[in-house]
Amino acid sequence: MEDDLLLETLSSELRRGTQILSVLSQLDGNEYGYSLLQKLEEKHVAIEAGTLYPLLRRLETQGLLESQWDTSESRPRKYYALSETGKDIYRKLKAVWKNIEQEMDFLLGGEN
Repeated sequence: MEDDLLLETLSSELRRGTQILSVLSQLDGNEYGYSLLQKLEEKHVAIEAGTLYPLLRRLETQGLLESQWDTSESRPRKYYALSETGKDIYRKLKAVWKNIEQEMDFLLGGEN
């Protein structure tokens, strides 16, 4: 049981490192928080709402996202999209990820 808990903890740490790239990858248009959660879930990427919303605010503060409120419906929604800086950073992060992927494939290549 102790090994299971350790594995779960380490797996969570690995996933946490990919959350920014996961979120940026799904912002090819305007998305509000819940629609983004659904989009990620459909692609089997688990992220909690309590993690996503602060992450969106942080990415906006960092200039990677732009947002605007839609108040045309009964429930106002804040929509997010990649800023020009966000598009550039996303492109560069994808390249970093590809490099990491190659490194890990090389390191783990001998394992089944």
